Amino acid sequence: MKWVILLVASLLVQPVWADNLETDLAAIQQRWAEIQYQVAEDDKEKAFEALAGEAETLTARYPDRAEALIWRAIVLSTWAGEKGGLGALGLVKDARRHLEKAIEIDDRALDGSAYTSLGSLYYQVPGWPIGFGDDDKARQLLQKALSINPDGIDPNFFFADYLLEQGEEDRARQYLERALSAPDRPGRTLADEGRRQEVRDRLDKMISSR
Repeated sequence: MKWVILLVASLLVQPVWADNLETDLAAIQQRWAEIQYQVAEDDKEKAFEALAGEAETLTARYPDRAEALIWRAIVLSTWAGEKGGLGALGLVKDARRHLEKAIEIDDRALDGSAYTSLGSLYYQVPGWPIGFGDDDKARQLLQKALSINPDGIDPNFFFADYLLEQGEEDRARQYLERALSAPDRPGRTLADEGRRQEVRDRLDKMISSR
């Protein structure tokens, strides 16, 4: 049985760096969005597994860059969501480790996306004794992400999704509406379209359940 793990792809284009990290990140970002929103469901697990190899190469090339660690964690987590079961636990634990390291290096990298990604893991991964899930820690991390990037599509979406899990529908609707009206991210058209559809799906589900 697959886990349903939502992943963060909330990355604005950064200033041009002396190295090629921006270009390398853009390739990972684009492929992630293609797999997440365009590849057939049955083919996603293998596609994310292949992308995880590319993300590993990225962190080997830029071992001290928080941006590379964040995206490796995103890919590992999404792969885990497709893989599901106990076999996914090692992947999400690796993702958590990379995100914690990214926060140590630069917690505001990519507009604080490490906090959003880590918070999303803490409320979606099973709790003890199976996994490390912790709703209280998730709330703390997601609120930290919002304090850094209050208008971003992903910080608002994931906090809303967390609130829905907690049964706080009225508050969740507010953050879903903020996510829907979030500004476009340069170079992230496919990811933005996919995320906004996820927002609409949740709003529609809330209406139909009444």
